[in-house]
Amino acid sequence: MKKLSARRRHPLAAVVVLLLALAATGGLYAAFAPAGKAQADETAQSLAIEEGKKLYAVGCASCHGTGGQGTTDGPSLVGVGSAAVDFQVATGRMPAQQPGAQVPKKKAIYSQAEIDQLAAYIASLGAGPVTPTDKQVDPAGADVANGGELFRTNCAQCHNFTGKGGALTEGKYAPDLEGVSPKHIYEAMQTGPQSMPSFPDTTMPEQEKKDIIAYIESVNGDETESPGGLALGGLGPVSEGLFAWIFGLGALVAVAVWVAAHTAKAKKS
Repeated sequence: MKKLSARRRHPLAAVVVLLLALAATGGLYAAFAPAGKAQADETAQSLAIEEGKKLYAVGCASCHGTGGQGTTDGPSLVGVGSAAVDFQVATGRMPAQQPGAQVPKKKAIYSQAEIDQLAAYIASLGAGPVTPTDKQVDPAGADVANGGELFRTNCAQCHNFTGKGGALTEGKYAPDLEGVSPKHIYEAMQTGPQSMPSFPDTTMPEQEKKDIIAYIESVNGDETESPGGLALGGLGPVSEGLFAWIFGLGALVAVAVWVAAHTAKAKKS
């Protein structure tokens, strides 16, 4: 019998086997890695909610109820979302020191990490506006002119034309927007804190919010110049007219009295 010759392996066979192995490895990674990452994210979120619940029990439950349902001393927090928590707590308005017509801004007592945990817990009570990302609040490339038009239409009635703030009824007031971070301005438009109406994305899209932020930064920036000199609170012709009447007319009256007095002395002499 003739001896059977061994079949020769094709030179590319090893390459094919290697590619198949890599494909199998990649398939396994694609199958398991996203699930592992999702599970890790879910675990981290659960921990944040748990820590936030502890912080809430100490600093918030006495007014807003043990489950965020609200009491006679504080409104319900179900459905307010993480954006409202970030705005109120990061600006120091919450926890409130004492009841009043309006809760003022003050130094925050929680770190940003603790605020994020509180926000996670409150968000778990019911869906609501979500804390915006840095990209959402970045005014780079925004339309300042459109932002000015939107601001004068929707905001100037309370905050005046340049965001300097103003008095409202029953002891309330619209705060000065100078120096307020873009994130907190965005969150205020999302959630409508205190006397302010809310402007969700269905009413005012994200890009329009960015335009308004760009306008506020433009008129209150360090490099902004007032062509009229003294800004007088940025209230426009009303404050300028009042200034003219009080100081201008007063100066004219003083000059007239001085001239009359000196003229009388000159006649006597």
